[in-house]
Amino acid sequence: MSILVVMISYTLGAIPFGLLLVRWKTGKDVRLVGSGRTGTTNSMRAAGYPVGILTLILDMLKGMGTVWLAKWLAPGIEWALVGAPLAAILGHNYSIFLAERGADGRVRLRGGAGGAPALGGAVGLYPLNLVILVGVGLIMFFGVGYASLATMSVGVTATIVFAMRAWLGYSPWIYVLYGVFAEALLLWALRPNIRALIDGTERGVGWRAKNASAAPENGKEDSTPK
Repeated sequence: MSILVVMISYTLGAIPFGLLLVRWKTGKDVRLVGSGRTGTTNSMRAAGYPVGILTLILDMLKGMGTVWLAKWLAPGIEWALVGAPLAAILGHNYSIFLAERGADGRVRLRGGAGGAPALGGAVGLYPLNLVILVGVGLIMFFGVGYASLATMSVGVTATIVFAMRAWLGYSPWIYVLYGVFAEALLLWALRPNIRALIDGTERGVGWRAKNASAAPENGKEDSTPK
């Protein structure tokens, strides 16, 4: 039954809500916009904040829902509680519904970066994470000004929260592994963004995006790719 839970969780995670919502709202294919990902940030770029927020909520529910599914179908099996939301992140990042054959003949699975389902999984395991992780993510998104850092903060913060709770005896140590493996999946998906952050070319959001767009007006050279 636990294996079935993981398989169902991957399938649920693979539903590309961002692609569906952007296409419904604008008729665009979100895979042809910005980073080409189907998650919150790119959906927001393609169709605006309301669509981006709705994508975030639905993608979060994929992670939360798989935890609930594991509790229902595999009660008391802790590795299933952790494995289910991790499978949802995998499905979100590498969706079987978004399989493409490249010029080299290889099949490629596309999707998002995993931040929202990772957040949902952490909330499913410990509901107060909704406040903690969203708070840290908002600081990274609007305060620091990088969506990729907001995404990366999910796994790191979840690991810290679960480690503290396990140390105090409030939750099992295996939940810490959820945070660690979720962060690993996020970092792997965000490799291009990490390189861009190191190079200083990562696209900003919020105030950072406004400053970047205003730079040419202040006499600075516009380095935005044409």
